[in-house]
This record gives sequence, structure tokens and C-alpha cells, in this order.
Amino acid sequence: VQLQASGGGLVQAGGSLRLSCAAPGRTVKNWYLGWFRQIPGKEREFIASINYSTGDPYYADFVKGRFTISTDNAKKEVYLQMNSLTPEDTATYYCAGDPWDRITSTSPPTYWGQGTQVTVSS
Repeated sequence: VQLQASGGGLVQAGGSLRLSCAAPGRTVKNWYLGWFRQIPGKEREFIASINYSTGDPYYADFVKGRFTISTDNAKKEVYLQMNSLTPEDTATYYCAGDPWDRITSTSPPTYWGQGTQVTVSS
């Protein structure tokens, strides 16, 4: 299963970015789709996940309302809107999918997409 993440880049602290993840040619109805991030030398960290059909989101505690996960069913894409970014948000961001179980910090996904780099300058 191919998951394609995009939307990363360089942004100043306090700014916003929206990441996108597409699953071209793949039916993801009823799947759980999510986002993780990884800083070099650290473990990959769960951010958020969403049920593609119901739109029911689930967030890591550290998100604290700054990030929002959503879907566009027509485009078969999942988004991560990130606001009030800080240098500590600098990481490689990965999208992920699972056809069976909700993705959480303790329930990893079955499929991973490639990463997209987010760099927040101070």
C-alpha cells in the first residue's frame, strides 16, 4: 500500500503548515489514517489518527489543540493542519494507515508512508 505524504517545508516559529497524505488507487474506506513524527535520534512519535469513514479523530496529548487531523473523502486524502509551530516541532512527519485498528501511540499502523520534512526556524 502506497501512502504519499507532502506539504512539509520551512516555516518560521508561530507559523502554520498543512501536511497531506494520499492513498492513490487504494480504497481506504473504514481505514484508520494517522500521522507520526520523528526527530533524529529519537523514537517515532504518534500525533493523531482518524477514521476515514466516520471522521472520528484521536490525538496525542501533546497536540493541545495546535494540530487538527481531517480527511477529504473525494480526494482520498488525510491532512494534518499544524498551527503555532515551534522549533521543537522540527521533525520528519510520516503518514500511516491501518485497515483494521485505530492508530495510537501503543497501536502502531500496518502501513507507513514516506516522510516529509518540517523545519521550524526560530
